[in-house]
Amino acid sequence: MTAQSITPADLPGTVTRYLRAHVARDTATAIGAFTPDATVTDDGRTYEGRTAIEQWLDQAASEYTYTTELTAAERADAGHYVVTHHLEGDFPGGVVDLRYRFALRDGLIERLDIAP
Repeated sequence: MTAQSITPADLPGTVTRYLRAHVARDTATAIGAFTPDATVTDDGRTYEGRTAIEQWLDQAASEYTYTTELTAAERADAGHYVVTHHLEGDFPGGVVDLRYRFALRDGLIERLDIAP
């Protein structure tokens, strides 16, 4: 699967809604972007289902203070997108570029993998 660079405006609405809600620490809106059986993998841990994902979002929002800047967006196909964010903050290392790999199903996020 060859990914093609796109503008952030070309991302699906559900991805944009999740990203904006995540940055705003709006857990209720962010969780609504996921399928009921979604999975998220972040920092080596996997969270399955909306309840576990909601707990992860709440923890992520309170653990560190950081800024985030969307630096790249790619489309692999109609259901797979990659968004790169540059983060700076008080987490270990202080600076990181994270790739958010989205798999969509029925207009919602079925899987999200976050890794450098």
